[in-house]
Amino acid sequence: MSEAKKHTTVPCPTCGKPSRWAKDNPWRPFCCERCKLIDLGEWVAEEKRIPGPPLEDIPSNDDGQD
Repeated sequence: MSEAKKHTTVPCPTCGKPSRWAKDNPWRPFCCERCKLIDLGEWVAEEKRIPGPPLEDIPSNDDGQD
C-alpha cells in the first residue's frame, strides 16, 4: 500500500462512526459536515464546557456615549 493511501481512522466525536484522519477529510475529526455542525451547536448552546475556575467579568468601557 502506498503512503498516500495510509490513513488513520478515529471515531467521530459526535456519532462514533469511523472517520478518516487525513488532509482530504475537510471535517476531521468528524465523519461529515452534519456531525461537525452538531458539535458546534453544542458549544454555542454551552452544553459543552472546558472545566476551570469561573472567569471574572471584564468591565466594559462602553459608557453609552458616542
